[in-house]
Amino acid sequence: MVREGATTTNPEVLQWVTEVAELTKPSAVVWCDGSQDEWNQITAEMVETGSLIPLNKDLRPGSYLARSHPADVARVEDRTFICSENEADAGPTNNWRAPADMKAELMPLFDGSMTGRTMYVVPFSMGPVGGAISQLGIELTDSPYAVLNMRIMTRMGQAALDGITPGSEWVRTVHSVGAPLLEGAEDVAWPCNDTKYITHFPETLEVWSYGSGYGGNALLSKKCFALRIASVMGRSEGWLAEHMLLLKLTNTETGKAYHLSAAFPSACGKTNLAMLQPTISGWKVETIGDDIAWLRPGRDGRLYAINPEAGFFGVAPGTGESTNPVAMETLWGNTIYTNVALTDDGDVWWEGKTDEVPAHLTDWLGESWTPESGRPAAHPNSRFTAPIQQTPTLADDWFEQDGVPLDAILFGGRRATNIPLVAQSLSWQHGVFVGATISSEKTAAQEGTVGELRRDPFAMLPFCGYNMADYWGHWLEVGEKLGDKAPKIFQVNWFRKGADGRFLWPGFGDNSRVIDWVIRSVEGEHEGRRTAIGTLPAAGELNLSGIESVESELDELFAIDPASWLAECDLTEEFFAQFGDRVPAALQTELSELRARLSA
Repeated sequence: MVREGATTTNPEVLQWVTEVAELTKPSAVVWCDGSQDEWNQITAEMVETGSLIPLNKDLRPGSYLARSHPADVARVEDRTFICSENEADAGPTNNWRAPADMKAELMPLFDGSMTGRTMYVVPFSMGPVGGAISQLGIELTDSPYAVLNMRIMTRMGQAALDGITPGSEWVRTVHSVGAPLLEGAEDVAWPCNDTKYITHFPETLEVWSYGSGYGGNALLSKKCFALRIASVMGRSEGWLAEHMLLLKLTNTETGKAYHLSAAFPSACGKTNLAMLQPTISGWKVETIGDDIAWLRPGRDGRLYAINPEAGFFGVAPGTGESTNPVAMETLWGNTIYTNVALTDDGDVWWEGKTDEVPAHLTDWLGESWTPESGRPAAHPNSRFTAPIQQTPTLADDWFEQDGVPLDAILFGGRRATNIPLVAQSLSWQHGVFVGATISSEKTAAQEGTVGELRRDPFAMLPFCGYNMADYWGHWLEVGEKLGDKAPKIFQVNWFRKGADGRFLWPGFGDNSRVIDWVIRSVEGEHEGRRTAIGTLPAAGELNLSGIESVESELDELFAIDPASWLAECDLTEEFFAQFGDRVPAALQTELSELRARLSA
């Protein structure tokens, strides 16, 4: 069954696919080629079974709506495991299981899990096929929904499979919705299982995911491979897999191009920055990526970056004509929507898409909805999957085989207090300390005390495939090798509030003013003013033309209160303590030096 229709002769691939098929017992095996014909066939089959709803061809061509099971709507972090041989290698911020124990737990679940279903063999490349920073993988899945999304999110198809040669390194991923279709049983629109596992085996470069058909639980190229497994690969091979957006910035006067990456925890304006529309003249901003960047030292000693993905898997609510017009233009067609609302004329809607709320919708649960219903029409974590090549601001650099050289790296959290609008780190080592201590203040929507710090170092806390303290050490080592060719590191905070509780900075397109200062600092055009926590813009260095009213807020936007910073140092010491003696000595030094500067 496996070899019929196989489009490779690689014995390693054939043996692995055979082993998984013998375990999961599908009724058919399909080797995916990523073609339009294949897309048309799978979408037609899913429409017929009621798993996809075709949208109005005139309003949203080539697009579909999927509705998940109400219990399968998000990543399940408490069911996500790192299965390294040594528990200490997973670290205190990951759920750990011994590989042999986890396999013993998983194999009975996977035994016969694809009965009555088709197993799709989905070969894919993360990054351009054959690129210097790219990696290859295969996902075996019984979810046609996952196949369609993988076609959008990766370079999926025959070219990727051809790149997997005998003896080469590639990542093996297996996904089952855990809903065998027994003879005579009727299928459901969204099969899944109450029991869920998302498991990673870093030593053998494997991912096994069971029970969920949703997002990153099913699209194993995304967080599972591109961050958790790739971060481990990067550590052993001298590169970095990061939860970062990637931007190209061109100075329209000189024609010189720059590139920056930025790491932000969720709800910190990442997508808006990835599709930034500047409010000042002199800059053209183009998108390379919105979520993941892989960084590798190049032959010239600089740090190069690619976006390994080929699409956007974005949160729909809050993405709208007024907040992110570029994203809205990207979604014109060829998009899969999950758990959004359906309009009466066959289009999609979600909270924040338009200022005007439709009088009637069919909500994400398939029920009639009006503004008086008292519940959201779209699920708060509803999504769109759209091809990156539809982005009007896409940089040609996305196609670059070997990536683009990085000039600057930004770290940011959502902070109402303490953290200034922008500060340049005093060194690479200090920049790693800044990245390691990134946090957001908890909002009413999050569990815990409002204002309490929610730590998310490098925005990687849920995504680092190994001990976070070792990860900081790896960043320090990469910086040491790069030396004076390393990108400059900055901390930004768009969310500082005044004593009266209102935001001090307008944000959105005006963040281009901060980026302007960052690039001019990299070029040595700005000297800034050195403070205990980093180098801040000196008077007159920030371009405020057109928003002169903000000048009166600058003192508050850049205020540094030594007492509250010292209190935060105590919290950082507590945070570091959970990693024990694995915290790099360099970061402990940075902490004590920061305290000394603040006390002075």
